[in-house]
Amino acid sequence: MSSSVTTPVEAGPTTIAVVVPRKRRFSGGYDPSDTRRTNWWATALIAVCSLTVLIPLYLAVAVALKTPAQLAGGTGFELPWPINWENFAVAWERTSFPQALMNTAIITVGSVVLTLLTSSLVAYALARNLHRPFFKGVFYYLLAALFIPFPIIMLPLVKQTSLLGLDNPAGMIVLYTIYGLSLNIFIYTAFIRSIPIELEEAARMDGASTWRVFRQIVFPLLMPMNATVGILTCVWAWNDFIMPLVVLTSPSDRTLSLAQYVFQGQYNTDYTVAFASYLMAMAPLLIVYIFSQRWVISGVMRGSIK
Repeated sequence: MSSSVTTPVEAGPTTIAVVVPRKRRFSGGYDPSDTRRTNWWATALIAVCSLTVLIPLYLAVAVALKTPAQLAGGTGFELPWPINWENFAVAWERTSFPQALMNTAIITVGSVVLTLLTSSLVAYALARNLHRPFFKGVFYYLLAALFIPFPIIMLPLVKQTSLLGLDNPAGMIVLYTIYGLSLNIFIYTAFIRSIPIELEEAARMDGASTWRVFRQIVFPLLMPMNATVGILTCVWAWNDFIMPLVVLTSPSDRTLSLAQYVFQGQYNTDYTVAFASYLMAMAPLLIVYIFSQRWVISGVMRGSIK
């Protein structure tokens, strides 16, 4: 139960009684308002969920460092000994790793840059004009694209890219930008509408054009969202398999995900070399995410709060 204490306070010739509430006492010393306490149930749940990531990651590393004989003689979870580093050399050669890595990097970087420029511009135009029926209709039309599965439009896409000459890395950059437009606009629009319109009005009173307002005022404020959209686009373009498979026609343009397909045979699969190539392809993206995760989390938190 809570109680209060009356404390006299002198204010000149008058004495004022101030009621100071006492802190509530709970049985067992438990205070739900104390945020410093550890929620052990949540901690245990997070630990169990983390095993769904750590166990497959350990299995991938263990298999990549084994020989085929070691893998066939156990369950796959045994520690590799002796360690077989030759799998990485074989994977490097069989996948033409430098060329595939360069193709993937060009497509990913180009997609991220073009996505940030186009999605933020379109979202800004929509967010500041949602009170108009036409812009509201365009906004909902773009959101409706989120519910269209890619396999439905896959065959028409192959035909169109072939006719337009987009069956190459440049075409992949355009496709990733277009197909990511719906989700990115949804993310950007909510954040842009939280930016005070008075900032833009003050700039226009000083003679700034709409393009200058966006470039010097709005776009710098979008950095948390830019980090979030950039990482989502980067992960998607780097790991995607279906779109490069149906769009790219030249073997010299194949990405890492397509290059790793050489380990899948009709009657057998070279798991040790395949897992080594998976780790090699995962390493660059993992390094990028480690150094940029705080911006991604900051962007998600700011977007949810605003």
